[in-house]
Amino acid sequence: MEEPPVGTAKGLLYFTDGSLAYAGHYLHEGDHPVHTHSFVEIAVVTGGEGVHRSLDGRRQLQVGDVILLRPGVWHGYEDCRGLDLYNCCFSTELLHRELAWTREDPLLGYLLWTAPRSMQRRGMLTTRLDEQSLKAAVVHLDALDRLGHQSVDRHRGDIIGRLTLFVSHLARTVAEQRANGSGPAHPAVVQAMRLLEARPAHRWTLTGLAEELHLSPRYLVRIFKTTTGLPPMAYLAQHRVETAATLLLHTDRSITQIGQAVGWGDQNYFARRFKAHYGLSATTYRQRFTHNAVGLHPDKGLAYRERDL
Repeated sequence: MEEPPVGTAKGLLYFTDGSLAYAGHYLHEGDHPVHTHSFVEIAVVTGGEGVHRSLDGRRQLQVGDVILLRPGVWHGYEDCRGLDLYNCCFSTELLHRELAWTREDPLLGYLLWTAPRSMQRRGMLTTRLDEQSLKAAVVHLDALDRLGHQSVDRHRGDIIGRLTLFVSHLARTVAEQRANGSGPAHPAVVQAMRLLEARPAHRWTLTGLAEELHLSPRYLVRIFKTTTGLPPMAYLAQHRVETAATLLLHTDRSITQIGQAVGWGDQNYFARRFKAHYGLSATTYRQRFTHNAVGLHPDKGLAYRERDL
């Protein structure tokens, strides 16, 4: 039996190199420092109480609450009294590779790709599971937790399968709470998303994107917004700030260079867009989170250390 893919060393909580996904059970008392990360995190409240702190403010937590966070989103917990959490974490590489098909699924596409980026959510989606749904979710999380002790080489399919079962269960719950459902994403929308994400530094325009897809700009906006809740250029902006956040935390590039790398060569414009999304300037974000975000541990792979905001 292998060691679990998460451990601590000198104050660092690390994901060992090669890990795909992870689920872990944590009990919090008092305050849990504000932090950020470069992976997708889904926190499920299974007991106790506490306050979730994020850009949206402070929110009292109850059993059954679920918080999904896209990479770069900062959050923490306060006033915890036996706050029992299950954390499920997986990399964006996994999302873009093994789970790339979820873009085209009406439920999973909404949960993982579009909902956290739409309606001014700025990378975070919250929902609540009833007692029966929570029990079903914990079954999958327990199984994913146990798989963390197994070899990735031998259990890759099991890990991805169990993660898919968990997020599918969660996606159905979110769909039931939506006022209006939706069908599968239009193939042109999926292609547009991939084009924008593959070339964030490109000087995209709505007209140029529409031409690549052989569509009229007006039609592209309509089908894109129906699927994602955002017009194409707004979706691109969301992807650019997420990419910029990762570069701020895990590279030594200057802020000007990072702005250029994500397609915003005007430093003032980049500064405004970044602060509008994360509530912090790029400089402040880097200073506060460089030492408590996921980074490369010299011996153990991916790691992060938490520090008070």
